[in-house]
Amino acid sequence: MSLVSRDDFKKVMASFAAGVTVVTTVDDDGSLWGLTATAFSSLSLDPPLCLVCVDRRAGSHAPLGRSRKFGVSMLCAEQQLLSNRFASPLDDKFAGVDYRFGEVTGCPLLDSALATLECEVVQIYEGGDHDIFVGRICATSVDEGARPLVYWRGNYGDVAPRN
Repeated sequence: MSLVSRDDFKKVMASFAAGVTVVTTVDDDGSLWGLTATAFSSLSLDPPLCLVCVDRRAGSHAPLGRSRKFGVSMLCAEQQLLSNRFASPLDDKFAGVDYRFGEVTGCPLLDSALATLECEVVQIYEGGDHDIFVGRICATSVDEGARPLVYWRGNYGDVAPRN
């Protein structure tokens, strides 16, 4: 069976609208790490599990693997600048960013996010040039009034509920 080209793969996957998250961790030195991720999904209801796929070349990859814990901030429609910031190669992505530390994992969680999760890594699987981090969800919060930031075909958008 032949494989699709890299360009065809990117084009077809860009057609799948995805919510935008910032995945964070803190290492043993207290350094904060974070990256923007759309490859995030629920996995299991019992036990409550989610997964995030992280490029092995990402600066946050190794700290996430060592810390075995992560926070997820689901971005709301007004947080496009935060998505861009955490997708950039900045040395200190948290400078000037409002966040709090999760009560269970101690990972940073972005203020004004649509929802947040705190997770303990229970498994890491290889997936091509990425690793799949499976997290047991330990704590959550939800802002019922916010709209999600969505990424589709290289552009940001949001979702309004239908009546």
